[in-house]
Formats: sequence, C-alpha cells, structure tokens
Amino acid sequence: MTATSAKGQGIEYADTASEAYRAALRVIESVEPRIAEATRKELDDQRHSLKLIASENYASPAVLLTMGTWFSDKYAEGTVGHRFYAACQNVDTVEALAAEHARELFGASYAYAQPHSGIDANLVAYWAILATRVETPGLAELGSKHINDLSEADWETLRAKLGNQKLMGMSLDTGGHLTHGFRPNISGKMFHQRQYGTNPETGFIDYDAVAAAVREFKPLILVAGYSAYPRRVNFAKMREIADEVGATFMVDMAHFAGLVAGKVFTGDEDPVPHAHVVTTTTHKSLRGPRGGLVLATEEYAPAVDKGCPMVLGGPLSHVMAAKAVALAEARQPEFRTYAQAVADNAQSLADGFVKRDASLVTGGTDNHLVLLDVTSFGLTGRQAESALLDSGIVTNRNAIPADPNGAWYTSGIRFGTPALTTRGFGADEFDRVAELVVEVLSNTQPAAGPNGPSKAKYTLADGTADRVRSAAAELLEANPLYPGLTL
Repeated sequence: MTATSAKGQGIEYADTASEAYRAALRVIESVEPRIAEATRKELDDQRHSLKLIASENYASPAVLLTMGTWFSDKYAEGTVGHRFYAACQNVDTVEALAAEHARELFGASYAYAQPHSGIDANLVAYWAILATRVETPGLAELGSKHINDLSEADWETLRAKLGNQKLMGMSLDTGGHLTHGFRPNISGKMFHQRQYGTNPETGFIDYDAVAAAVREFKPLILVAGYSAYPRRVNFAKMREIADEVGATFMVDMAHFAGLVAGKVFTGDEDPVPHAHVVTTTTHKSLRGPRGGLVLATEEYAPAVDKGCPMVLGGPLSHVMAAKAVALAEARQPEFRTYAQAVADNAQSLADGFVKRDASLVTGGTDNHLVLLDVTSFGLTGRQAESALLDSGIVTNRNAIPADPNGAWYTSGIRFGTPALTTRGFGADEFDRVAELVVEVLSNTQPAAGPNGPSKAKYTLADGTADRVRSAAAELLEANPLYPGLTL
C-alpha cells in the first residue's frame, strides 16, 4: 500500500519489497540474465533522471508485484460470473474488486476493468456507443433480436449505418489525442470526423465556437479530454453542447484521472457526472499499472460489458489485479494530498518558466501539465527534447496550436508533474527544474544539415550538460525513488 512521506507526496517501502525484488531478479537471471540486468539498469536510469513526461509516473511496489503472478496464466473471456472458460472464480474476484474500487473512487454507476490500454478503452467506448445508438435501434427496425439473425442484405444495410457515423474531438495540435478522430488512427478511419480547436489568440477552449461547430456537424459522439491542453475543461458546458444535437458525450480523462480521483477537479470540472461514457488509463496521474478503464451510465453499461468479444481478447487478469490495488491506494486520503500537490507543482513549474521569460501555451496551467513553446529559443521540439535528454531531463516534444514544424519535429515540449511529485518534489524543486530547463535551452543552438538548417540537429554549449546533470542529481538525491529498495 502506498503511504505518504513527511512531505506528503513520497512513497515509503518496507524491507520486504527489496527482498521480493532481489528474489524475483535471481529467478529471472537464472533463465535470461540480460533481462535481469536491463531491469536493474532501468531502475538506475529512472533514479538518475528528472522524469517530466506528463503520461508517466511511478507505481508502488504493491502494484508492480501484483502483475508478476500466476493470474497471467489465465484465459477469462467474458464477464464476472459469465466466462467462456472454466475455473475463473478467482479472476471473477479480481475483476469485481477492480470495478468496485473504480465505481467508488469516481462515483460512477458502472465500471469496466478489462481494457488493456487507453486506446482499447476508447475503442470499447466507441463501439458500445455505436451498438447502443445504431445497432440496437437498427435491429428493432428490422424486427430482429440479434445480428446473427439478419439476412445478408439487412446486415449489409446495418453495417453501412455503423460505418457512416460522425465523431468530433479536440484537434491534435491544440491538445487532443490521436484516438479522438485523428485520421492516421483507427478512430479517424472508423468515423466521418471533424475536430474543434482552441481560440487562436488565447489557446483556451472557446465553448461558443465549439457549440457552433457541433450544431453544424451534428456528430453522433462528442469527445472531450486531452493529452496536451494545460487548462481545465467545463464538462457541464460540453454536455449541454452535446445534448443540443443529441450527441453522446464521451470524455477521455486518461491524463487527468488522478486529479479527478483526488478531488482536485470537482463540480463542472469532474467529467463523471456529466458524461455518458468516460474512459481512462490507469497509469499516468492515477499511478497504477499500464491499462485502461471504462466508466458508463446504465444506458451504455450493457454494451460496454461486451467489450470482449466486441473489441478485446482475453482480459489480462494479472493487470486487473494490479488495477484493483492501485485503485484501492487512490481511495486513501493520502492520494488527495498527492493529487493536489501535482496541480500545485504544475503551477510552480509554470511560474518558474514565466519569470524566466519562457513562452507557455495559454500562458500557464491549471492542471498537471505545462506546454512550452521552444520557438522563442530558436529551436524545434525535437532539438529541445534531445538537448534536455543529454542533460538528464526526460521530456517529450509536442505540437503546439498551428505548429509550423508539424507533428514530428514540433515546436513544443510537454512537461508533467505527476512522477516527480511522487518522488517528493515541491514548489522549490520545480522552480529549480524550470531554471535548469531554461539553462539547457538557452545554451542550445540549431545546427546545419546537408540541405540547410536542420530541424533535428543541434549543438549544446560545452559544460552545460554536465553542469545541469550535477544540479539535477542534487534534487534527485534529496528525493530518492523507491527509497530503501536495493537490488
């Protein structure tokens, strides 16, 4: 179980965790020593890097150890009490507990714990909405109870309707996610899609503009949620917009689920009371295993419950067990302290950038992430990302609104506070992080490529990387990762 340190954010671990991991690595080493060594090296790398990727965190030893059990060996297609394989009584216990914790944590009517990832959760949600809104009424019109009873001609008619529906989500360059209707993703190929953006002057969502776009397009599904939008969303307003055209309102809260669970986002900013369907990952700010969840109203629950075989294969029972442990951790009072610290630290990081004259998309943040426009340093996102990595700062490049460098090279760097907050970083540490980032970028210059200026190559002033790594090491040593855990 996760416990808080004196600072309110860190994680303490019993000596038994070290014993468990040493024993596990000895077993692995006896079969493939290179995997054991890579595992040790990964822990060392994470301990010695300033991890600022907004979608990453550190799960507790209890969560991590839960995934390494014989639940991995089970096939369990179906749902609790209704499996296509025998001897799944213990998997039933695991899945029921994961769903129970999710319902209680988020105040949801229904929870589905089987999705293997965020994209799986979104696919389950999309197809559950299509099943509820298109397939079920289509069957009724045709006088059938099941699609297998349809003639070939009737099935082709219904299949055409399923494949000719509209979806609207936030555009990728303004902070949306590729699974919200981006053409290279399956979501963009499933639906006739259109995207809404943000105000080009402020970078904020313009709800009147969204409403106008929704009235014109009339989507079946309106998606809210983001991966790189540094502000909160008024989900009550978005639900009103969806209701006006009869759209199903879906929210992907994968990035900010921890802030919802920790009651940082409440009222109109909590998506669960306002959305018909909510999807999320269980890692990121929720600090659990890599996986997904779907929450839904009673109307959509029966279709979501058919995620397997509709979209998914056999559920990963060992990961569902780890989800249950992580969700149980998130129901503890300490998690609210952690979630508030994540948001407070993001504000401190943003303030640290602003006072050093760095340019932020929307001018700041009020969630867990900060989006830095690196064009003011004369760099592309790829150059900035690489220079920061050379200096021991792990980030990811990200597009900014109307990005002139596109989605590969980009013009932005996305920073997130969940991981370092787990380590115990506070306001002073994040201000220092901002200082180190600005120092690296101020000492980075674009380099020439074979055909002129390169969008990828760069030069870092001598001594900068070593100087920043040394300063970062002081911060990391004062806030150790998995303290007391020795391999």
